Amino acid sequence: MAQKLRRESTLGEIVLWNNALKNRKMYGLQFLRQYSIDNYIVDFVCRSVKLIIEVDGYSHNFKHDADILRDQYFNNLGYTVLRFTENEVNTVIQNVIRSIEHYVLNIQNNSIPPAPFSKGEKRDT
Repeated sequence: MAQKLRRESTLGEIVLWNNALKNRKMYGLQFLRQYSIDNYIVDFVCRSVKLIIEVDGYSHNFKHDADILRDQYFNNLGYTVLRFTENEVNTVIQNVIRSIEHYVLNIQNNSIPPAPFSKGEKRDT
């Protein structure tokens, strides 16, 4: 099923993949597309930062409740889900990319331990 979805990607998925996620373009992170997590297939996932990106087409207008349950399932597994509409990806791709970058940079900055004190520098007590 995932292979079929990769072959039949939407225009928005192709645009986002080629412009931001393919070949580690996003800060060297590896994104996978149409990836299976348990019984679900997600549009894009970066497992190292536990990020799922979904590009919602027209059909998602009728699946709002199902999408909420799906997102909660992934949240319980420790993932963050970022959702963008097909229209957003196709018309304001730079805003979509900035949103993803903002998330990635915040995750990376929060996971970097503080630098050790320099010789002679004292901790506040």
